[in-house]
Amino acid sequence: MTTANELTPKEKQELKTNEQTRPGRYYVPDVDIYEDDSGLWLWADMPGVEQDSVRVEIDEDVLTLQGEVSLRSYEGLKPLYSEYNVGHYLRRFNLPAGAFDEDKIKARMTNGVLELELPKAEKAKPKRITINS
Repeated sequence: MTTANELTPKEKQELKTNEQTRPGRYYVPDVDIYEDDSGLWLWADMPGVEQDSVRVEIDEDVLTLQGEVSLRSYEGLKPLYSEYNVGHYLRRFNLPAGAFDEDKIKARMTNGVLELELPKAEKAKPKRITINS
């Protein structure tokens, strides 16, 4: 029985598709998304992933986030106890066609968190209509 003050570890969700061509497990990173009139911000947790091992792509309105963990650091280790499964990360999002200005998208990796800024295309931004009397 857990109480309200106890922390319970969240299980990592393993990717359920068979499209990987590299060895190792792939997990679905936890993501926070925020939207306002000017754009969309996305933060994806990818612990253990270095900046040069992250790939962000948009192809046919599908945003793909992929992070590769260097498994060399874990070779030969025989943990006595482990709560954290090591693996790569992969997540895909379907985007509305033409909703974002792909040339202005910015990505940054800080302390295992991938941050994306997706500015909305001018035609996707809300427009205020003037009411005449």
